Amino acid sequence: MRIVKISLLLAGIFLFNSGFSQSYDPEHVKAKAVKLYEQALDLLKDEQVSAAIPLLMQSVKEDTGFVDAYLSLAGALGQLKKYDQSVRMYERARIKDTAYFRIYALPYSINLAGLGRFEDALAAVNLFLTYPRLNERSIKSGEYRKKTYEFAINYARTHASQDYVFNPINLGDSVNTASPEYYPSVTVNDSLLVFTRKTTPRREDFIESRITPHGYAKSTPIDGDINLETNKGAISVSQDGNWMVFAGQFSNQAHISFDIYMSYYTPNGWSDPVKMGDGINTDFYESGPTLSPDKSALYFCSDRPGGFGGLDLYVSYRKPNGRWSEPMNMGPKINSAGDEQAPYIHADNQTLYYTSNGLPGYGNSDLFVIRKNDKGEWSAPENLGYPINTIENEGSLAVSADGLTAYYASDRSDSRGSLDIYKFALRPDIRPFRTLYVKGHVTDQKTGKPLPSTVELIDNSTNRALMNVQTDELGEYLVTLPAGKDYTFTVNRKGYLFYSELYPLSGRLPDSVYKKDIALQPVTLNAVITFRNIEFANNSAEIPVAGFVELDKLLGVLNENPSLRVEISGHTDNVGKPEDNLKLSTSRAKSIVDYLIGKGIAAGRLSYKGYGASQPVADNSSEAGRAKNRRTTFTVTGL
Repeated sequence: MRIVKISLLLAGIFLFNSGFSQSYDPEHVKAKAVKLYEQALDLLKDEQVSAAIPLLMQSVKEDTGFVDAYLSLAGALGQLKKYDQSVRMYERARIKDTAYFRIYALPYSINLAGLGRFEDALAAVNLFLTYPRLNERSIKSGEYRKKTYEFAINYARTHASQDYVFNPINLGDSVNTASPEYYPSVTVNDSLLVFTRKTTPRREDFIESRITPHGYAKSTPIDGDINLETNKGAISVSQDGNWMVFAGQFSNQAHISFDIYMSYYTPNGWSDPVKMGDGINTDFYESGPTLSPDKSALYFCSDRPGGFGGLDLYVSYRKPNGRWSEPMNMGPKINSAGDEQAPYIHADNQTLYYTSNGLPGYGNSDLFVIRKNDKGEWSAPENLGYPINTIENEGSLAVSADGLTAYYASDRSDSRGSLDIYKFALRPDIRPFRTLYVKGHVTDQKTGKPLPSTVELIDNSTNRALMNVQTDELGEYLVTLPAGKDYTFTVNRKGYLFYSELYPLSGRLPDSVYKKDIALQPVTLNAVITFRNIEFANNSAEIPVAGFVELDKLLGVLNENPSLRVEISGHTDNVGKPEDNLKLSTSRAKSIVDYLIGKGIAAGRLSYKGYGASQPVADNSSEAGRAKNRRTTFTVTGL
């Protein structure tokens, strides 16, 4: 009789060197049960697991003492991720012969872990490791699983969340098909879902579905030439929905491996794919691209030399001329000796999700999150935990702008075939920062024509630039911002005076939309700009820290226009003695001139004057009016 340890075969390892004592005797199994078992064995060898299971079930029905059939059935069910049924079959085999079962405690532990029973799994693998005749490979496999179970148990103890329920919802027939769907990505207003679908064994297509208040529209291939090439992979849409970046292996490319491409949305649909520069693409593998919400940073994975393992995460920054910088490895804190893949930067521009099979976790590839601090430094990776992560390979993750909903691909029991796109509520402690978004137009103040410009957003609490957004040809911009903070908007364009305005959003509700249209003044004689961030302390001429943001913008204008001359003017309200107000306003204007001279601007290009309360722009009878009158400005006095 052919008795082959199929449950071990399915586990992918050969566990021991030679035999062991047993009370179960395969030679006394009923002939009909053996025949069914051998038929199932042939199917299992051809990887027809589902077809083999009914034969194995019939085999143990014919002979309830047929331990090898129970073990093979348990292994087959485990391969189909039917962990609960697999565990029951292993336990039936254990009851029949405890000694014979002992060597199977490793695959049994894996299926226990598949159910989230990590303490039981740890006990089972510890039993397995006490077996005296394990070979080196078996010991290594057992120790690896033991480490993952111990991680899971410790994570559960330190991340207790009694209220969280993990309940992935299939996006349904409008999105999913019998073909595999994966790599989901969503726009900032959650209006567009894009993903990859494997339509044939050799073809992948990029698909989109509009997200409406009534659900997901019928998914369709993305328009344009973006789907002409067959060999493609990861795709990501920019937060504003105007750019797509993706990985592909095109027939006309110089490199033999996957490279990163970009496509732009136009009035006629998506443009022809443009291969990104040789700094980003190499002869090695590049994939998993994702753009920051301001489209100034590109994150991706590559196995190029100089990394810390197999695939590492890299970042490249867009320069003012539109070119991309030489990619930088994100470092050994984020990358491991294994593979890091599928980065996804959230709309808050401070939270990034990715997968790793080299960081501590549950086995295979897990999902992790890292966050930027106020200095722009990334935190240590945090495992998203069970049951988001499991003993299986976890794929890419995308998160909605509000941070509440995550999208991922899985082959759960209710899938339409293979991998489907699911959504689920993200656990509170691993959510990104709540955001709101601001949109508007930048125009010429005199003509009203749209101006492609650079919109920079400064976090007033840190004085750090949080985002740097380039408007499109129509002057339109859309930016997402972490809620609960106050910001300064600055806009720059050569030939124009900079624009700066405080935008107090700390009291605004998250997930809200705000509109801010901005008109830029051309550099003309007598043009006047009021500094919005320079609010001097009472009776002080010391420049406040927040004011240096605007002064540095003025420095840029002066350096771009070497013949430009300006007057810095100080103004007060009418409270106090006129002579004191005049003196204070003069001192304040002079302190700004001194700062500019200290930064290299020739003194002959600068003048200052204090006007006290003589030039009010609002009624001094109210505090609001007096606040407007307490201001500092600059005026173009020469071109």
